[in-house]
Amino acid sequence: MKRRITLILAALVTSMACAGTALAQAWPNKPVKIIVPFPAGGATDAPARMLAEKLGGMWGQSVIVENRAGAGGTVGAVEAARAAPDGYTLFFPSGAVMTANQHIYSNPRYNPERDFVPIATVASGPMVIVVPANSPYKSLKDLLDAARAKPKSLSFGHAGVGSQSHLASEGFLKAANIQATAIAYKGDPPALVDLAGGTVDFCVANITAALTLVKGGKLRALGVAAPAPIAQLPNVPLVSATVPGYEARGWFGIVAPAGTPKDIVQKISQDVRIASADPSMKERVAAMGMDMVGDTPEDMKRTMERESARIAALVKERQIRID
Repeated sequence: MKRRITLILAALVTSMACAGTALAQAWPNKPVKIIVPFPAGGATDAPARMLAEKLGGMWGQSVIVENRAGAGGTVGAVEAARAAPDGYTLFFPSGAVMTANQHIYSNPRYNPERDFVPIATVASGPMVIVVPANSPYKSLKDLLDAARAKPKSLSFGHAGVGSQSHLASEGFLKAANIQATAIAYKGDPPALVDLAGGTVDFCVANITAALTLVKGGKLRALGVAAPAPIAQLPNVPLVSATVPGYEARGWFGIVAPAGTPKDIVQKISQDVRIASADPSMKERVAAMGMDMVGDTPEDMKRTMERESARIAALVKERQIRID
């Protein structure tokens, strides 16, 4: 009798495994949508569109990027969390959307751990401190001297409360022991446009969003928040040379609504790793100042847990809260 039960259970497990494999093999058989919670042209949008193009070719289906900006990524996150968990709606957040908003908003209407399943970290790159091209601040020391001479007289723009640029800015103010006035925008592009026009004094921006404006002469980079100089801005000093110990990186990844079949999650993760290893993808992302990552769902989960704990402490100390 026991042997018969064992055989029946084994058959059921085999049947379920085969069904899951068949599901993954059949997917996708229609277009896939990737929701990006920030405006087109921003630091989150650029790698998402590159990945969508690559995956579309691999899958033989259209992979469409939809921008749903607002509330530091919360608007897009809520929409993605409510999508059917069938693999046809995916979410491409910045790291902060998955690790910060739950500590900042009293009711963010989504929970990263409950509502999403990690797939892969896609790309990562350093933050850069930028000012208008005609700014009187020629160096990071100049900026800090001005901020210390008149506390809160300078303003900085960021991509929304809880965004990577906002949190990196708060970390910079803390490390440099200065005060400045925050101005929130709906993403990096509008913040940097206003910066170039002189509406705000500086930004701690994702390099992907700022690089074109720096190279185009509209912004001046005062420092790169990386552990070593970067090829894209070889003559720009490290922030840590003036503010010891300060480093900040932005990262971007892909997740799916909770309940998405594991076989589909694993297939997407595997294909993202293949795309990430492609030399042309690496070259295109490197041109934006970032590195391809392409890790596993387990790796991404660990990154989220580590970053969430770090940001929770920063948010509490800096008293960042939206009720």
